[in-house]
Amino acid sequence: MVVAACYGVDRRLCDEIARPAVERGWRLAITLTPTAERWLTASGEFERLTQLTDLPVRSRSRLPGEPRPHPDPRTFLFAPASAGSTAKLALGIADNQALTVLCEALGDPSVHVSVCPQLSDAQAGHPAWPGHLATLRSAGALVTPVSPDRAWTHVLDALPVAGTDRP
Repeated sequence: MVVAACYGVDRRLCDEIARPAVERGWRLAITLTPTAERWLTASGEFERLTQLTDLPVRSRSRLPGEPRPHPDPRTFLFAPASAGSTAKLALGIADNQALTVLCEALGDPSVHVSVCPQLSDAQAGHPAWPGHLATLRSAGALVTPVSPDRAWTHVLDALPVAGTDRP
């Protein structure tokens, strides 16, 4: 799971995505954008996330020579994805650890990538936005928006069943 800083991430991520994913049998490898880590730490939710996985929750790249802290996932869920991070992913800009792993995954056709953007109407109205979504879809990503007024758990329904390649 990859997480960006969006409205509600500091209150909803654990209860509406991470915990339900674990209950469905997923092993979580969580990577946060630097801002998401800051928000989750300030709200106390970072600690709750760490309790849901046996892997380190990370936002920083590892140093040369350090072992890789996460296995190579076959499924990525980017939720919530901010407008900025979604645009960067579509453009291949990997300027933080979260976007680095997503850019690599998006280039691998054997990996399922689900991107769940959450943005304002003004952001969605930007003329570049439809092109970003088209790029992600053409690369094989499933794009499922999330919103502040609807539970986020529904995005898990579009993921393959844990341990399989089928939805």
